[in-house]
Amino acid sequence: MTVARTWAVALTGLRGDLVEVEADVSSQTPEFAIIGLADKALGEAGRRVRNACANRGLDLPKRRITVNLSPASLPKRGSGFDVAIAVAALATSVRMDAPHVSNTVHIGELGLDGRLRPVAGVLPAVVAARSAGLHRVVVPTANAAEAALVDGVEVFAAVCLADVVRWHGGTSDAPDLPAIDPPESPASGDEPLELADVVGQREAVDALVVAAAGGHHILMSGPPGAGKTMLARRLPGILPPLDDDAALSVASVRSLSGETVTRLSRVPPFESPHHGATAAALIGGGSGVIRPGAIARASEGVLFLDEGGEFPASVLDALRQPLESGVIQVHRSGVAATYPARFQLVVATNPCPCGQYGVPGGSCECAPQAIRRYTRRLSGPLLDRIDIDLRLQRVSSARSEDATTMTTAQARAIVAEARARATRRWGDTPWRRNADVPGTWLRGPAAPRSEVLAPLDTALRRGALTLRGYDRLMRVAWTVADIAGHERLEASDVGRALFLRRGASSS
Repeated sequence: MTVARTWAVALTGLRGDLVEVEADVSSQTPEFAIIGLADKALGEAGRRVRNACANRGLDLPKRRITVNLSPASLPKRGSGFDVAIAVAALATSVRMDAPHVSNTVHIGELGLDGRLRPVAGVLPAVVAARSAGLHRVVVPTANAAEAALVDGVEVFAAVCLADVVRWHGGTSDAPDLPAIDPPESPASGDEPLELADVVGQREAVDALVVAAAGGHHILMSGPPGAGKTMLARRLPGILPPLDDDAALSVASVRSLSGETVTRLSRVPPFESPHHGATAAALIGGGSGVIRPGAIARASEGVLFLDEGGEFPASVLDALRQPLESGVIQVHRSGVAATYPARFQLVVATNPCPCGQYGVPGGSCECAPQAIRRYTRRLSGPLLDRIDIDLRLQRVSSARSEDATTMTTAQARAIVAEARARATRRWGDTPWRRNADVPGTWLRGPAAPRSEVLAPLDTALRRGALTLRGYDRLMRVAWTVADIAGHERLEASDVGRALFLRRGASSS
């Protein structure tokens, strides 16, 4: 045949679009042309395909080969189209099962020796293929375990291009090559840290349980050594395990980040970028394929900003929009990638640059202007999106009898029961966590008696509280009620919520 067709996947964020790869051979000056809005890496595929075919003994026609990537208006990026282009080009002259080729999605980069190299984003690409109704994919052997995580798809893991041709019914005498091993995966962090290791911070532990039960954002302020980082790292261990959809979303983001994915982890992710991180590192970006940033990698889990006062103000303010919308959009020339951003924000900061301001027994030598400049890194609009404000002091005893009595298992059980109670309450709505319920609903159909909200109404009238802060306090109050087992919101629940948000209670 002179025209052959197969399929590839173009990824834009987590969204995958099926791309039909057409190859045509014509009697013109020999050339390998790729058309259809390809980027530079994809435009160079012709050279990789020619060398890979030659080194595997697979002869391409010595004529003009035109490869069209349809739809032509969709931007295509990266080297993951190599295998599909090679198969379509070979199918114009090599005898293969045409229906088999035209109903298969090919994913992978080609080396010059013809071996299939692993690429990032195989998991969301296979999910996109299944959603489009194609249930047969070819991937590099290094990506086989990742592709196999998607149910209902036949996965063929190929070592080299000759294996793909033989699988499609063609013939090849090319000798076997060793497979390219997958990159080493990072050590698993699935083992939760023990909450009972925290010493002398029972109030902070209780606040952490409230944050986990309702999905609330939390700010911890205190001197170095007060246990802020220790507490934050124990938050994922008391969160409920991820369901199937959330685990698949987390794994897809990890795949797009270039990590090796071999299984669906049920432990919420934990991301802690360095305070020197740029806004691009936080929200995502990069040339070619748009990589997810720390915000997207923390989705369904925890984003921990240690030394929050050291982050540039522009980086911190980049959190404001995703905190409200639950998604992060990365715009580049001609394309916008959307990633999930359903994370819990935990910010830890010192009271001043030296960390000794207001500390009993401490000696702060920071100038007043330096302290004001340091604390203003956390802008008012960002602080207004924080639900719980904790002020920690250093512990005064290291004896084992002063250790926190609540274990990780006990805290997880409390969180699970509170979330189950919230799910029953919001059962007729689209929301399941208190943190997700909009203020219009909290102040409307779910509004309690007016006397219960009297402290919040007073703070709102005095200007000590914004309407956004009012709604966030109501969400925390409902979480406190769920932990206490209250069917209705009570004044004590609102009082506890005010106590957890120190800025409101001290106004």
